[in-house]
Amino acid sequence: MKEIIKHLRKSWKAILLIITLLAVQAICDLSLPDYTSRIINIGVQQGGIDSTAPEVMSKSTMEDLLLLLDTKEQKEIKDAYKLIEKKKLSKKEYQKYQKKYEILEKENIYILKNGIQKENISKILEKKLLIHYFFTSNGKEAIKMQKKIKENMPSIMQDMSIMQVLKTLPEEERNKMKKQINESFIKMPDSIISQSAIAAVKEEYIKCGINTSKMQTNYIFIAGLKMLGIALMSMISVIGVGFLGAKTAARLAKDLRNTVYEKVLSFSTTEFKNFGVASLITRTTNDIQQIQMLIVFTLRITIYAPIIGIGGVFKVLHTNTSMAWIIALAVSIILSMMLFLFIIVMPKFKLVQKLIDKLNLVTREILNGIPVIRAFSNQKHEEKRFEKANKDLKKTTLFVDRVMSTLMPTLMFVMNAICILIVWKGAHSIDQGVMQVGDMLAFIQYTMQIVMSFLMVSMFSIMMPRASVSIGRVAEILRTKSVITEPKNPKTFSKRITGLVEFKNVSFKYPDSDEDVLTDITFTANPGETTAFIGSTGSGKSTLINLIPRLFDVTKGEILIDGINIKDVETTVLHKKIGFAPQKGILFSGTISSNLRYGKKDASEKDLQKAATIAQAKDFIESKKEKYESPISQGGTNVSGGQKQRLSIARAIACNPEIYIFDDSFSALDFKTDAALRKALKKETKNATVLIVAQRISTIMNAEQIIVLNEGKIVGKGTHKELLQNCEVYKEIASSQLSKEELENA
Repeated sequence: MKEIIKHLRKSWKAILLIITLLAVQAICDLSLPDYTSRIINIGVQQGGIDSTAPEVMSKSTMEDLLLLLDTKEQKEIKDAYKLIEKKKLSKKEYQKYQKKYEILEKENIYILKNGIQKENISKILEKKLLIHYFFTSNGKEAIKMQKKIKENMPSIMQDMSIMQVLKTLPEEERNKMKKQINESFIKMPDSIISQSAIAAVKEEYIKCGINTSKMQTNYIFIAGLKMLGIALMSMISVIGVGFLGAKTAARLAKDLRNTVYEKVLSFSTTEFKNFGVASLITRTTNDIQQIQMLIVFTLRITIYAPIIGIGGVFKVLHTNTSMAWIIALAVSIILSMMLFLFIIVMPKFKLVQKLIDKLNLVTREILNGIPVIRAFSNQKHEEKRFEKANKDLKKTTLFVDRVMSTLMPTLMFVMNAICILIVWKGAHSIDQGVMQVGDMLAFIQYTMQIVMSFLMVSMFSIMMPRASVSIGRVAEILRTKSVITEPKNPKTFSKRITGLVEFKNVSFKYPDSDEDVLTDITFTANPGETTAFIGSTGSGKSTLINLIPRLFDVTKGEILIDGINIKDVETTVLHKKIGFAPQKGILFSGTISSNLRYGKKDASEKDLQKAATIAQAKDFIESKKEKYESPISQGGTNVSGGQKQRLSIARAIACNPEIYIFDDSFSALDFKTDAALRKALKKETKNATVLIVAQRISTIMNAEQIIVLNEGKIVGKGTHKELLQNCEVYKEIASSQLSKEELENA
């Protein structure tokens, strides 16, 4: 995981901006249910009146309310409201107030002062407004209550209103009556008192001449505009997060692919064998794609989910705590489902990646071996191999997908069931007067947000195992140290000596082997001379040659070039001295010229033509319509084996190196071309060191030095003539390839 975090540091600014945008989005999303609740509760049910502290009251209403208040409350109300007297207003002021409050023509009014805390005024007036409403209203319930209060009063008071009665009573009797009135309202739920008080405020507004229908419309319209603005801000945040998240994840994937690719290029053959080409391809493509998807999901969802979840819980606790148990139930069910799925699916994710590796391996083998498969009519066998690998992957993937496919329908069922439970419980609360419709709808929305946040976290926990497998597989590549290491204090080659190669008591064995492949190899290859290697199959010729460019490192002994141990110089510097033509001619997709320039980017057309002429490739290149710009397909499949080998030799020659290595590079050439090539090569490399691995005696018989290998040991060293006389192994090889006359002439 450290490797992933290290690459993410480059995008810290984008990540910081993403977190900020997610916080903005969460705040916006958490605000919308509250606005929905307000529109229903205040805009629809309360007619746009959001407080039981009236903005304006007639003088007569104020006087009635003051009768119902104690001395301390009276003082607070008088301090909160300002008396507007008609006779004290200028004409302009009167027109301004009268246009808004028509009642001013008949009586003076009280207006709530600016900056007054409405909550404090509401607490004082809420129940008193309801009492006043019942005492002045002509409704059935109000008349019934008025009669009940006046039933023990004298007959003279029966025709008077309750408020008139209160005014006529002495203070002691008035306080006694107020206590009796308050006790009759004490059992009413707060929500019913509040809503009834709102109705009283609305009646007062109508009495003052305020257009309450317009007030309601304005409230809903303004609240709707605010919701639209919040939704727009949320949308911008979502788009910004999506854009930045995708960009950050894509950048991480690109950097990871580059890092993995560079690391793989530094691997020796040992690491390639350990990982396998098919697995390296899967890790560089599929596994990094899984990591990219995880980063996108993390930046977009995983950071957002806790914010919305915690925010939703906080909001719910401030909405209605009596239904909080429903959220606990929903979360418990979801977590139980996730735990169950996690236990079942997690082990399968690792298996899926391994099966993808296996499928890639089989596919690669079949595609590379098509000629051999067809030659031996083995198509059916390979089809069965591919079918088995494909079927194994299909079965595991189907199992994972089927289990995961049950997730969303089940969760949707849980969410809908939770909604029904909230509506059922909320309906009872609304009926009892302890909850409003808007609060219930807001509770549903907050509950869905909390449930969705847990769902998103759970989805992350399901996605994480597969991605963690991919992270581990990629990290394994990045943590692997190549057995070929760069020197801490690199040396430079001497300019006096160029191309001198020395093997001193060199032994080598493969990491997974117990026996040496090469044992105690000692020889010197001088500049201007050709040193050839010959021996039976498996004698270690190619292994010996591969030690020079450090495709492997020696187990014992040392290899010197120009008197310096090759381990003490940088590999890039070492490789610049070497022109290498491998045993298997490898070409890259592009053109002939791009392949010939592969080792020397600045090689001129003249250099390419010269290299092609020496390699005996000029004729077939010139015969092509586009000549040196003729296309080469992937792997050089559009040229023959001999042409591929000659282009591979020309590529080594075009580098103009000090050391030429030809690892059995003439095997696909006919005798005539082989002879012509060696003759031309001799002139070109008269000052360079030439190392040739060959199976044919005719290819190396003119070499200044021939080294004969057998079972990883040098069993002969000398010229062709000398070896025929003193090396039995060489003599056997020569006898199998040359005629009696040729042996005698030698």
